[in-house]
Amino acid sequence: MTTPFPFTAVVGQDDLRLALLLNAVSPSVGGVLVRGEKGTAKSTAVRALTALLPEVAVVPGCRFSCDPAAPDPGCPDGPHEGTGGAARPARMVELPVGASEDRLVGALDIERALAEGVKAFEPGLLAAAHRGILYVDEVNLLHDHLVDLLLDAAAMGASYVEREGVSVRHAARFLLVGTMNPEEGELRPQLLDRFGLTVEVTASREPDQRVEVVRRRLAYDDDPAGFAARWAGEEAAVRQRIVAARELLPSVRLGDGALRQIAATCAAFEVDGMRADIVMARTATALAAWAGRTEVLAEDVRQAALLALPHRRRRNPFDAPGLDEEKLDETLEESGGDDGTDPDGDGGGPGGGGGQPAPDEGPTGDDTGARPEGGEGVPAPGGGGEQSPARAAEPFRTKVLSVPGIGEGAAGRRSRARTEHGRTTGARRPEGTLTKLHLAATVRAAAPHQRARGRSGRGLVVRRDDLRQATREGREGNLVLFVVDASGSMAARQRMGAVKGAVLSLLLDAYQRRDKVGLVTFRGSAADVALPPTSSVDAAAARLESLPTGGRTPLAAGLLKAHDVLRVERLRDPARRPLVVVVTDGRATGGPEPVALASRAARLFAAEGVASVVVDCESGPVRLGLAGRLAGELGGTAVTLDELRADSIAGLVKDVQRRAA
Repeated sequence: MTTPFPFTAVVGQDDLRLALLLNAVSPSVGGVLVRGEKGTAKSTAVRALTALLPEVAVVPGCRFSCDPAAPDPGCPDGPHEGTGGAARPARMVELPVGASEDRLVGALDIERALAEGVKAFEPGLLAAAHRGILYVDEVNLLHDHLVDLLLDAAAMGASYVEREGVSVRHAARFLLVGTMNPEEGELRPQLLDRFGLTVEVTASREPDQRVEVVRRRLAYDDDPAGFAARWAGEEAAVRQRIVAARELLPSVRLGDGALRQIAATCAAFEVDGMRADIVMARTATALAAWAGRTEVLAEDVRQAALLALPHRRRRNPFDAPGLDEEKLDETLEESGGDDGTDPDGDGGGPGGGGGQPAPDEGPTGDDTGARPEGGEGVPAPGGGGEQSPARAAEPFRTKVLSVPGIGEGAAGRRSRARTEHGRTTGARRPEGTLTKLHLAATVRAAAPHQRARGRSGRGLVVRRDDLRQATREGREGNLVLFVVDASGSMAARQRMGAVKGAVLSLLLDAYQRRDKVGLVTFRGSAADVALPPTSSVDAAAARLESLPTGGRTPLAAGLLKAHDVLRVERLRDPARRPLVVVVTDGRATGGPEPVALASRAARLFAAEGVASVVVDCESGPVRLGLAGRLAGELGGTAVTLDELRADSIAGLVKDVQRRAA
């Protein structure tokens, strides 16, 4: 067995370690979501925590880790009355991103359930994690239905497995810890809210601290057992402190003053619902117990806010995470005085919320964006005249743009698809393991053979060949590839701001519908992949915000670059269907025969049946209709910026579907 890296040997990451320890003291805090860049000891710290947890008393032979002092009366392996106990180390169970639903919650033997009427149940990872830690690395990449099951079990303390009227329930209380890299996509806000605490982790920029990280890691790799032995004393001290804090926790008093501060803080930061208040109260209580106190102070409330509120105040993926600490201190002072509050302290330290970044105010002083521009800012021939980035207009709500037909891509909320979850549309013979039984079809397949099989009792004689898999239709996520014209003809400040606002609106819609997004830009003499296909729409928004404009319009280069991106992505993820959104005024300049080249590039998309939309950015009293011609070459539809809003999208979707049919 591999010797884990000692928890106390982790350098820095104070907020991460504190959040994990608070959950070890009081699992009712609700778990931890750890957000941060790769290589910041997220997984190392989580795995190291297991060694600090006290041993767990269990009923011998119980697959569900029942407590002998208070066994679960509904345990599938029960009853356990009068059974002795045995101690074992606390477990950490890892949930792989690609796990199936049956692997998570367990599975029933459908054949035995139908033929014999017995609940033959194979426990899943939730049962293994009971009274331990359930760790989900890259939780933002987990399928939505698995996240829902996971968080429901965490909230209820039990897991339910149901298959066509046969159900099994078992206890599932665990410390839920998830890690994620925000660059790979965000969790939905309602799922973020189900994690009790969140911390942001980053690599230290201090050379001395980075040197110490490398020194300890190399020492551990050379001799894991010897390195762990050198930290055994510190590990034992923290383990004893956890036990002492657990014993003290029931005696901690949460006074009316602290409760008022908690309520005032949640109200001041306009968090939704009451879960934040409850989590803050439990966290503040655990902080007091960890400090060896029986009274919750304002400093506990402050630290609890820095850990429990940052992820709950985000309204959309473009909001910066964090908490305004100055506003927090003012709220605490106004609602309960400064008993214990340290306005000048660092509070949560790195990742504990931190000050909210100020909005990007753009260039100051002699800002060319503040002056009106004549015409469209077309630079002199030769591709010069780059303009500084324009600020995006306010995003607006859009209706769904869907890809026609029925796909089989990753679960999402955009286009129709054959999925494991959704409404039942038929039945088929299972290919491999049966996951969703179609009961009526199974009975119909078995019924004609009952006499030949010698049926004599009430039970139905079912063979494996009789079983039928339910086919279901749900929704999939798509690849929405934005191809944005950043040439001089688009450089007028007000116009480019409106274009960016429209793209941001579609990015927000893509976030809500669980799509992947990509961004290709073209200007001057070439096209660039500003963002390869990713699930991180906030990364796409950041690239869009900093996009400069100017130069000629190499439309053909932009389309060919987009075609290359789709070709590569098709090899990586062949089931995910693309939707190409070209944002341009339709002009093509630069190089020999630019219009003819653009036309030929567009016809590549039409030949492959790629769904496409052209957002026509042409403005002014005289319009050439070039974007409409481009849409015709693509086999898609053109829509103006005004038509992109609200109800106008409905007609656009119908047009896209008619053309692709």
